[in-house]
Amino acid sequence: MSTTLTRDGAVTLGADPDISALLAPEQVVRVARDGARVELSPDAAEAIASSRRTIENLAQTGEPHYGISTGFGALATTFIDPEQRTQLQQGLIRSHAAGSGPEVEREVIRALMLLRLKTLATGRTGVRLETAQAYANVLNAGITPVVREYGSLGCSGDLAPLSHCALAVMGEGRVRDAEGRLRDAADALKDAGLEPVVLAEKEGLALINGTDGMLGMLLLALHDIRMLLRTADIAAALSVESLLGTDRVFADDLQRLRPQEGQGRSAANLRALLGGSPIVASHRGPDDPSVQDAYSLRCAPQVHGAARDTATHAASVAEAELASAVDNPVVTLDGRVESNGNFHGAPVGYVLDFLAIAAADVASMSERRTDRHLDPSRSRGLPAFLAHDAGVDSGLMIAQYTAAGIVSELKRLAVPASVDSIPSSAMQEDHVSMGWAAARKLRRAVDGLTRVLAIEVMTGCRSLDLRTPLQPGAATGAVLACVREHASGPGPDRVVSDEIEAVVELVRTGRIVAAAENETGELQ
Repeated sequence: MSTTLTRDGAVTLGADPDISALLAPEQVVRVARDGARVELSPDAAEAIASSRRTIENLAQTGEPHYGISTGFGALATTFIDPEQRTQLQQGLIRSHAAGSGPEVEREVIRALMLLRLKTLATGRTGVRLETAQAYANVLNAGITPVVREYGSLGCSGDLAPLSHCALAVMGEGRVRDAEGRLRDAADALKDAGLEPVVLAEKEGLALINGTDGMLGMLLLALHDIRMLLRTADIAAALSVESLLGTDRVFADDLQRLRPQEGQGRSAANLRALLGGSPIVASHRGPDDPSVQDAYSLRCAPQVHGAARDTATHAASVAEAELASAVDNPVVTLDGRVESNGNFHGAPVGYVLDFLAIAAADVASMSERRTDRHLDPSRSRGLPAFLAHDAGVDSGLMIAQYTAAGIVSELKRLAVPASVDSIPSSAMQEDHVSMGWAAARKLRRAVDGLTRVLAIEVMTGCRSLDLRTPLQPGAATGAVLACVREHASGPGPDRVVSDEIEAVVELVRTGRIVAAAENETGELQ
């Protein structure tokens, strides 16, 4: 499986002899969030047609073959007559489209459908070319099937979410059109000039046996987490600087005494962000009364770095899953159709849980730095709660409560889902991954981390203002200027929520990172 970007920016899915996937994570993000077009290459079309011939040959024999001429799961030994096989495949989709709860986000559904199409394009699933092309057509038309929050146990893959997508391709169920309107799938397909697909042997299974939902959410989360970890370094730099901390602990030779890769990268960022700061220089030297900064300042590279290393590990798992053709049964290169357990989501589920732990810990450290700004016994000369008139004004007192409440939730979200297997399908599926659940809570954890970091950035910027006439460094000063375009500086009490949300958006969109990098160059 290979991918390319065409001149018009479309992602083209192809197949090569060893079926090693080259779909890049950033391409998944482009299709999911930016609406990039998807195309199948001629070699993918040939691979799909070749494996389909294998399925059709087996379908013509009188022997039972799982998913082709038999039922599914606990009904795997039940032979199905040829005239009932379309009913079998379409009934499979209808029965498995059993999701419940709120609608899943558009970007998640688009990532899920792209990743399923990626596997179809390998030629290992046995679908017809018209079925694979239908997925590309639906994506390109901006049609998004309605997928519900609950329904996947992560084994055999994300069955219910994938079934809702297959249902829409069949012209059934509900979808959102390109304008976001809720519509019947049949009407949306018709208006887009698309025909519903009538599923043939094996196709129902091929459309739903995969880890595509949990993998899509992992890739989207990793994209965001990489940016948030650079933001965490920026927030820490704002706090170190405005709390009159020292940058000496971030020295390269000290970091190399413990050669953890992520730690070294985070420390390098902090050196770049604090370099040339007049505030840091103002108290540097033998007269500096501080002996050691608190751990939340001094150990930022160690915690942020560990989170980076966790993300690196998770990315390696995601890349291996991108290189996979997950289906059951699968059509092998030598023409066998074999059952397997590759749909089990354990590898993805574990790292989704691991990332939720990292997100909770980075947020926890950030909240502790925020709290230091507000406490006059620890803030080294700043007014209580950074208030304009302490006692009359409350300043940012309750902003810290908000961060603390989010951190408390993040700790609960850090409890792993992947150990919470629950049996299903009459004990045929007696161990499941819960990878979808792990992915859903990670999305909430990423949002929470975004908000906690935004509150620290907002707080650190107010502290910098209160250090006037001392001036911040170039990078932190650029961040301060960016924040001041959307949130006011120190002054009498006003509604804090609006300013928090404004800074959250600056963090979420990467504008905080961009402001700093305009001065430092690209952060690590």
